[in-house]
Amino acid sequence: MATSRDDFVIAFRSAFLKKKDKQKFSLLTLIFLSIFVIILGNLNFKVIKIIKIGINEVIYRTSFIISIPENKIKNINAKIKEHTELYKKYKSNELELKNLKQKKLSNIFLILENKKLRNLINESINSEEILAKVLIDKESPYLKSIVLNRGSKDKVKIGMAIMDDTYLVGKVIEVNYSSSRALLLSDLNSKIPVLLEPNGIQAVASGTGKTHGVIEYTKEEYEDEIKNREILVYTSGLGSLFKPGIPVGKILNDKMNRITFFSDFTQLDYIKIVSYNIESKN
Repeated sequence: MATSRDDFVIAFRSAFLKKKDKQKFSLLTLIFLSIFVIILGNLNFKVIKIIKIGINEVIYRTSFIISIPENKIKNINAKIKEHTELYKKYKSNELELKNLKQKKLSNIFLILENKKLRNLINESINSEEILAKVLIDKESPYLKSIVLNRGSKDKVKIGMAIMDDTYLVGKVIEVNYSSSRALLLSDLNSKIPVLLEPNGIQAVASGTGKTHGVIEYTKEEYEDEIKNREILVYTSGLGSLFKPGIPVGKILNDKMNRITFFSDFTQLDYIKIVSYNIESKN
């Protein structure tokens, strides 16, 4: 039994040594072959050049053929992604269009309702507009006013509204023959009756002498209603100073009584001087 075991061990060792010799021979063969190829590559034999060109062509063609399925898959994925994004954009535009249609219908209803209410109280509003250019900005900590190139010869009168497109920015307080001066809503002396929407709260918007205004004279119980909400500020029409519904500014969630005006008073160039005359029907 001991002899057979020794024979097995000797046979295993000889096989392992033979395998190890084979590995060394294979490694040496690869090394010599690599050196031989490098030497041939540096020689300018025509046969070598043809072989190189053939190998490169085979590699290029093979890589091109192999890359075809991958490129197809990439193109398909790109088209699927593009289609998905296009569909999402379509759905978003569809929803936006639906909302705009609803707002349009709502606006038409409000206009008709407004006309109906005015007919019930036998009143109508006529407006006249005069285009004017801002000549001088008078800046100081207390005075926020502008000088305009329109005056009494252009039928400008004290109390007329000053508009920047559709936004209220102030009113005329002084009129000369060829010029006039307007007090901006940001001036300390400016106080106008306003309406806080969507709650319909009556209040007064006052200037601060800075770039913003503040809300005054609201009942304390209304503060909870306008807290943590974005409130839009419009003219209320009380006192017949301005027509109701002119956009003034908004109150942000984090600033309870501070009005951010819609118009930038430091960038006024051309404005409209507007007269709103309320006529009563007999």
